[in-house]
Amino acid sequence: MNQRASGLLLHISSIPTRFGIGDFGPEAFRFADFLAESKQHFWQILPLNPTDPATDNSPYLSQSAYALNPLLISPETLVEEKLLDQKDLQAIPCDPENRILYAQVIPEKSRLLQIAFTNFQKRSDHEDFLRFCQEQAWWLEDYALFMALKKHFGGIPWTTWEKPVRDRDPKSLNAYRKELAALIEERRFYQWAASRQWMRLKTYCSQHDIRIIGDIPIYVAHESVDVWANPQFFKLDEDKLPTHVAGVPPDYFSETGQLWGNPVYNWQALRQQGFRWWNDRVARNLNLFDVVRIDHFRGLVAYWEVPADQTTAIHGEWTPVPVYDFLDQLQQKFPDMPIIAEDLGTITEDVKEVIAHYQVPGMKVLLFAFGGDMENPYLPHNLSESCVLYTGTHDNNTLAGWFESEADDAMRRQVAGYLGHMPTPASLPEDFLKLSMESVANWVIFPVQDILGLGMEHRMNNPATSSGNWQWRLPPGRLTPEIGKWLADWTVVTGRF
Repeated sequence: MNQRASGLLLHISSIPTRFGIGDFGPEAFRFADFLAESKQHFWQILPLNPTDPATDNSPYLSQSAYALNPLLISPETLVEEKLLDQKDLQAIPCDPENRILYAQVIPEKSRLLQIAFTNFQKRSDHEDFLRFCQEQAWWLEDYALFMALKKHFGGIPWTTWEKPVRDRDPKSLNAYRKELAALIEERRFYQWAASRQWMRLKTYCSQHDIRIIGDIPIYVAHESVDVWANPQFFKLDEDKLPTHVAGVPPDYFSETGQLWGNPVYNWQALRQQGFRWWNDRVARNLNLFDVVRIDHFRGLVAYWEVPADQTTAIHGEWTPVPVYDFLDQLQQKFPDMPIIAEDLGTITEDVKEVIAHYQVPGMKVLLFAFGGDMENPYLPHNLSESCVLYTGTHDNNTLAGWFESEADDAMRRQVAGYLGHMPTPASLPEDFLKLSMESVANWVIFPVQDILGLGMEHRMNNPATSSGNWQWRLPPGRLTPEIGKWLADWTVVTGRF
């Protein structure tokens, strides 16, 4: 954390390819080259876990906290590995506004993956695959079985499966393992293929002095293998339905709070098991990434839990977490604590004390710096070295979009006073990037949209909506050598190279 450095935020799915969605293939390597040439040392991404159309393809509501998303497997790399033939490939029609058309991407990617699996079964060189299955069996076996059962039962929620299967009766599960062996093997193959491709890309980044920042959503989806396989670690009733769900209380932004609906953890049960489930989850992520951001970090100190029968988050309560017990043993396993705490919003003193005690860097967002007084903790002159400064995050508008459609006149005047001139939506991104680079924050991260000065139509997610998100794709050819040189020059000038 003591190194002054900068990097870019771009999720894998947003990388432009001819297959309708970004992947771990050649274009990802080209983006890594752009990072290296522009002297960036971080590549931040969103969770790589499988996505589901039922949850708007959100990477934060996955059916597994451990698996990788098969949609991110590169068909071109499968051709190189002789698992696909060039004639199998066909470009997927791209939306003219550079959005991911999941309704077209999912069936086409599924077709290609099934062909690759069929070709793999005909081969005899399965040693690496078998080694992967053995090493990752601690999560892979439950995941592959869960996905096979999900397909077998027609996609219905796992709580409505046959009761012995819902409750994981060993005899019933063994019977289905035999019956669904082919489906289970197929899911293992997808994870092996995704892991090989991702680790190859991660190694390439490491060779170019680029560190990957991953993302851990604090909660998991109820409709997931994580809850099915570990019900004792969640607050569930006898039918395996949540008794309490997660959210945040009413605040300035919402009179009724936010009701997320994720099941909350049974922290007493987790502690009795030595926090094994969380330890395994962090270990898995630190194998995949160099640094991890923990989303909603304050939920590790105390969380807002709401009875499951409520329709708003009003009638919840703060429930404490044995955070020091948990983080003490986590620090023993990972002494460097390569973690970024997402500590945005209203953060209480107990959360600040935990962050300070473990010297975990928190987040600051330049978009939140204006609209108050000069004591605003997000203003550059109030920052400390031990923070990660962002112009914005995946949940925010772009800089240009914010200045044009969200900032009021008072905010614009304050921005002008801070910069010494009144910017335009077109010039603001460059002004804010320079402001961030010149700050004392050791690490600064820029969404690619802000590097390019793109407008609000290019935002990744709008938390106030439940559909149409997570679809943004980087327009091809926009990261030009000229932009890379400009970024490299400012990186050198501000001592972040």
